[in-house]
Amino acid sequence: MPTLLVVAFVGLFSQLVDGSLGMAFGVTATTFLLALTTLSPAAVSATVHLAEIGTSLVSGFSHWRFGNVDWKVVAKIGIPGGIGAYLGATFVSNLPTDVAKPLMATILLLLGIYVLVRFTFRGINTTNLGKPLRHRFLTPLGVFGGFIDATGGGGWGPVGTPALLASGRMEPRKVIGTIDTSEFIIAVAASIGFLTNLSGEGINFGYAAAILVGGVIAAPIAAFLVRHFPPRLLGASVGGLIILTNTRTIIGKDGFALDTGARWVIYSIIIAVWVGAFIYSLIQYRRDTAAESAEAIRELAERNEREALATAPA
Repeated sequence: MPTLLVVAFVGLFSQLVDGSLGMAFGVTATTFLLALTTLSPAAVSATVHLAEIGTSLVSGFSHWRFGNVDWKVVAKIGIPGGIGAYLGATFVSNLPTDVAKPLMATILLLLGIYVLVRFTFRGINTTNLGKPLRHRFLTPLGVFGGFIDATGGGGWGPVGTPALLASGRMEPRKVIGTIDTSEFIIAVAASIGFLTNLSGEGINFGYAAAILVGGVIAAPIAAFLVRHFPPRLLGASVGGLIILTNTRTIIGKDGFALDTGARWVIYSIIIAVWVGAFIYSLIQYRRDTAAESAEAIRELAERNEREALATAPA
């Protein structure tokens, strides 16, 4: 029972992250499940994707209620993503565990680095806001994102969300809501792939249910937080956590098996970079907020001045 409660909390935390950033449910949940359990990498990914069927459904409904979903983009990116997810599930299901575990940890580590860098240093492009997104862009993006998601136990958001944000053609909140909603298709396709190839062997349905319960509780909260919580700070925090956890797998007994002293040197460097990235993100967030406030005050003053001139007697 205590383990199930911990796993349920993993689901809750992962969904709060995913619903607020538009990414990292699978990356976060898989990272912790690999560290907390003895399940094989394929079984961990299968367990997480089974839970994601429910969490993505609830998350998508919540985002739809808040007006955060572009259904045309959901169809254009989700269907190719489902194909990629099925292929990825088939691929990782047929890998030996001693190969699959470090491979999955490496994919998760790279995704964690991306999340950390993306939300620490990069802004959001809105120069092409409102222009349509074409199939020739969304189809390969969906296939690649779905394949990485199933192979690494997560990755749909880290691949899809930044690409749509970089296009500048959708509002950030709609990018997040659309990616979260289309993830339902990816979760279903990946689960079919895992169940077909693993025949249910090694998959912990109890863990999947616990993650689902935690995620369902968090989904409507996350859909609300996306409008109010600074994604830059959350992204920097979660990215560092993912990097630290997966580095532990890569340099530990399941990877390069470095000695204790070398591992702690690497951990110390990661923590120092992580803290520095968060502090930098906090400083930049405060600067951006102050600049936005100053711009709003300037626009209000200009509008009041125009209104005063328009109503002044000739």
